[in-house]
Amino acid sequence: MKNIKNFYLSLPKQHKLILSAASFLLLFTLLLPAEKATASRQTEHSSLKVGERYQLALPPEAPEEALSAHQQSLEVETKSAAQHITADINWHSAKVKSGDSLAKILKRFGHNAQVTHKVSHAKGEFGKLLRKLNVGDQLQLGENENGELIALEYPLSKTETLFITKTDQGFEASKETKSVDTIEFTAHGVIKSNFWTAGVNAGLDDAQIINLANIFGWDIDFALDIRESDSFHVVYEKRYVEGEYIGTGKILAAEFINQGDTFQAIRYKDGRYYTPDGKSMRKAFLRAPVSFKYISSNFKPRRFHPIQKRWKAHRGTDYRANTGTPVVASGDGKVTHSTYNKYNGNYVFIQHGNGIVTKYLHFSKRAVKKGQRVKQGQVIGYVGSTGMSQAPHLHYEFLLNGIHRNPRTVKLPDAQPIAKKHANEFALIAKQRLAELTDSKLALNSTSSQSNRAP
Repeated sequence: MKNIKNFYLSLPKQHKLILSAASFLLLFTLLLPAEKATASRQTEHSSLKVGERYQLALPPEAPEEALSAHQQSLEVETKSAAQHITADINWHSAKVKSGDSLAKILKRFGHNAQVTHKVSHAKGEFGKLLRKLNVGDQLQLGENENGELIALEYPLSKTETLFITKTDQGFEASKETKSVDTIEFTAHGVIKSNFWTAGVNAGLDDAQIINLANIFGWDIDFALDIRESDSFHVVYEKRYVEGEYIGTGKILAAEFINQGDTFQAIRYKDGRYYTPDGKSMRKAFLRAPVSFKYISSNFKPRRFHPIQKRWKAHRGTDYRANTGTPVVASGDGKVTHSTYNKYNGNYVFIQHGNGIVTKYLHFSKRAVKKGQRVKQGQVIGYVGSTGMSQAPHLHYEFLLNGIHRNPRTVKLPDAQPIAKKHANEFALIAKQRLAELTDSKLALNSTSSQSNRAP
């Protein structure tokens, strides 16, 4: 540094001035950018560190005007629906009691008749469903912070729920239906004591047991024909909603072996059951038009009359049952008599096709009028003990061309078979269902054999 100073002092005055000016300019040039860069680093990146990750700010969202018309409509609908859903709701559970009405239930929760009227007349085709409540049903009442009713939920079934919601336009009704999933199952039963117990042990519920009896009811008298060791196989549905079991569905195919005779039935999409070759399982007439306890008197050419105290023909079958038990028409027809006399009591006669007449005596009450058309299975009266009768029962007669026939043994005409245009389709269904029944029996026999071989 000292040598540089001595060198500078030894220079001529003019050279010193030139060198000083050049040094000053160089220093000015170097210092000015360095200060600006330092300021920039301190203000913009002073917090950044080597090796760290940083998230850059995204550009601002597009203005609402830039949204598509579809997006805007969705946003409006969501806001509208959310006005009532997102509000704070206090829910109360109300169980329908005997004698209850909607008005009584709402009154218990402090809501007046005006509210009841508005709710029961909610807009929409489903509002009227709330006007008839069943004992035991459970309603959910939703109130806002002021205690005003703003929502109501009413389960109509395991798959349907009625919703009543208060909007700016008043109460509105809607119905939600949950989808039902069906899974096919098979069941097998052997009768040891009675048919009903065998059905329960096979895993069938009450409705399925009754349905199974109805399918074969034209060929088998389940009150008199069932014997020990009779058996059945059934292919049927189980129904689920959101994975929860809600009950059995339709019987798709069934086989019943009664006293060594095999009867098979296949369900078609028309809801009816046919034999595998397409004949209807339904006959034109029911064997017994009433659910009875036992037969108190059969069809006989000679029977001692308990009231008249003399021998005479008994041209019908007496079915003993409790007073008030419904009696149905055994076939389609027209009511020719519906009246009372001292012998028959309350009675009904029905004219059917092909020269057939059925007669029903000793009703406690008649449910049809003369000239009325009735369908098979329609209630026409109720068991009683009117006229010349000692105990509640139905006296049932079957006449063909004016001649009395035994209702329990007369050959019943068949109903219509599967339509010809559906014959091929039904044949494929029947083949599949029979294979399922066969597989079920083979699996059952295999399981039984393994059980018998087990030590």
